[in-house]
Order: sequence, then structure tokens, then C-alpha cells
Amino acid sequence: MILPLLSGLSTGLSLIVAIGAQNAFVLRQGIRRSHVGMVVAVCAVSDLLLILLGVAGIGVLLERAPSALGVIRWVGAAFLFAYGALAGWRAVRGEQMGQTGDRPAGSRAAVLGACLAFTWLNPHVYLDTVLLLGSLAAAQGESGRWWFAAGAGLGSIAWFTALGAGARFLTSLFRRRAAWRVLDAGIAVMMTTLGVLVLA
Repeated sequence: MILPLLSGLSTGLSLIVAIGAQNAFVLRQGIRRSHVGMVVAVCAVSDLLLILLGVAGIGVLLERAPSALGVIRWVGAAFLFAYGALAGWRAVRGEQMGQTGDRPAGSRAAVLGACLAFTWLNPHVYLDTVLLLGSLAAAQGESGRWWFAAGAGLGSIAWFTALGAGARFLTSLFRRRAAWRVLDAGIAVMMTTLGVLVLA
């Protein structure tokens, strides 16, 4: 049981730690200290659900319904392009963080909607988390696959918590307008690139 748990933990971390659209969003919210707890919770719980779906065998259904992934791909790409354009506009306009303790920027509903979109409209999450992790978990045997899922889930919780909470240490740097411009420009490029790759 220890080996499947550790295998799931290391595999889950290796898939999730790479900087992508979701991680960039969590990082930005963490720096701004805007609804961080909610964002971390939504990302972690969503990841756990996707891992459980993959381990339970839903990945097989996705393989047999490629049209579903096609729809997700186009909707996800449109969202990434739109968010990339928004980040590009923020980079041009410039942004500056107020004093610590200011009211969080963005309504809870808007942040929740963006967080859910980054998670559930990303076609790669179905390929990596549902199909790949599901296949690797199946190789662990009937009992071992759930320990594998537990390890992968633990990795997700640890990563999102560390990313959201750790971002606050960058707050002093992001009191400068130039730092926000660099971050938003990088996010704009990343989102646009991911949108192109999703459609490729």
C-alpha cells in the first residue's frame, strides 16, 4: 500500500507542478490575496474528483467519445484566448497592488467562475488526470489503485495549498506596477500559446 501511495504522489505532482493556466491563475490570486482559500479548495476538490473519475474507469468512456473532448477543446481554447487578451490589456494598462488588507479584487462569483473554467474547460486535464492517471492506477491492481489515487490526491492538495499560500511572499515585489506588467504579459503569452496548442 505504501508503494502505490508514493507512486501516485510522485506521478500526481509531476503532472500538476508544471506551470499552466490553472497554476498561473492560482498564483495571481495568491499574490493579490483575493479569495485564495476558495480558489485553492476549488482546484484541489476538482482535481480529487477528476482523479477519482479516472481511477473509477470513466477514462475509458472518454476514449470512446472523442467528440466530447472536441467540444471541450474548442470551448477551452476560446476561454484561454479571451483570458489571454484580458491579461494583455492589464499588462498594457498597468496595475498596482494596494496596501495589504485591502478588499479582494474581483467578486467571489467572478473568481469562482474563472477558477472552475480553468479547471474543467482544460482538455489536458482529462487527458492527464483522467486518462493517464486512471491508466497508471489500473496497473496497481484492484486495491492498489485506490492508494495510488490517494497519493495523487494528496499531491494535488499539497501543491495548490503551497502555491496559494506561498504566493503571499511575493506581495512586496508586486507592489510595483512594473512587476504586475511583467506577470500579466507572461500570463497573456502563456494563455495564448496554450490556446493554440489546445487546437493543434
